[in-house]
Amino acid sequence: MKIIYMDNNATTRVDPAVFEEMKPYFCDLYGNPSSMHRFGGQVGIRLREARARVAALLHCEPDEIIFTSCGSESDNTAIRSALSAQPDKRHIITTRVEHPAILSLCKFLEKKEGYDVTCLGTDENGRLDLDEYREAIRPDTAIVSVMWANNETGNIYPVEEMAAIARKRGVVFHTDAVQAVGKIPIDLGATPIDMLSLSGHKLHAPKGVGALFVRKRLPFRPFLIGGHQERSRRAGTENTTGIIALGKACELAMAHMDEENTTVKALRDRLETGLLERIPDAIINGDRSNRLPNTTNISFGYVEGEAILLMMDQMGICASSGSACTSGSLEPSHVLRAMGVPFTFAHGSIRFSLSRFNTEAEVDSVLVTLPTVIENLRKLSPFSAGKTAPACTKSFSE
Repeated sequence: MKIIYMDNNATTRVDPAVFEEMKPYFCDLYGNPSSMHRFGGQVGIRLREARARVAALLHCEPDEIIFTSCGSESDNTAIRSALSAQPDKRHIITTRVEHPAILSLCKFLEKKEGYDVTCLGTDENGRLDLDEYREAIRPDTAIVSVMWANNETGNIYPVEEMAAIARKRGVVFHTDAVQAVGKIPIDLGATPIDMLSLSGHKLHAPKGVGALFVRKRLPFRPFLIGGHQERSRRAGTENTTGIIALGKACELAMAHMDEENTTVKALRDRLETGLLERIPDAIINGDRSNRLPNTTNISFGYVEGEAILLMMDQMGICASSGSACTSGSLEPSHVLRAMGVPFTFAHGSIRFSLSRFNTEAEVDSVLVTLPTVIENLRKLSPFSAGKTAPACTKSFSE
């Protein structure tokens, strides 16, 4: 059975060119880049090249890049560093729609270490209120952490403007840009963002490698302490194959940025429009005018997202549910709850996230398959058996 993979916000396939770039460093050029001998030194040279490639994608200085194991480590490092460097400040600002790497950490810091956390809300489209944000900043605010783009809806947030507001108030600003990097242009030289997190496996590099941008002269406290790696900012022998792969993936992301925002976006729109035309009682979650080019989150009323995913999986279609029921919870996604999506729709939410490796034929296959899946599930649903609401094929923003 041919697999149709439309879950790229969860992880991406490794680009073949990335795989070729990293292969020699497993069995041939396996030296430790911190070694004094030339065998290890040549690997160190490649790490410097990779650092420069990542910096080029973000438009920052290579020395401002710290390699980590993943986006979650980068997020934890950023927040804990800001708190450690400012022990007299005990307030954190974030949003209700952040990734668990941020929300779970903030919850821990609040309950176990006594920090005060403000979580900004959203409107029905997932948009933030900048006036609420301005009012939330206090003299004891240590850090603001707001994602650049939402992993579930694709919403893009005004982090550049928010960072400028934070800078004027003397507050450190961090953004989790795991979903944004490689999909939309980012110029850290033109914005006062202090720290930024990214993850390799979201942009066609392997799992297990990430990076944290830390602006020069920003007080920084390392999360991992031990050796002198990463200029003593992150201890541990470098994941050389992963770092080299990440560098190559960033170089390719620059080359394919236009494709992401034209070809991939067109595929997303073809899928989205086709599903809304074919399936009644469906809505788009999020801000359709300001979101990632590859992402659509669609709620199908009166059915369970888990059941949709299971039936699609039997047909070789991979996507994600906007509902947390796949993890054993009956509660819908915290993102959709924050947006106030109606209960009978929130539970039937599916996220499709495409990449440059998807095709029109794959999109058309989903357009043939999914309407039948929804129709069959609705026949079994106690909410919809002959009692469905009038068709709703518009997003909340329309």
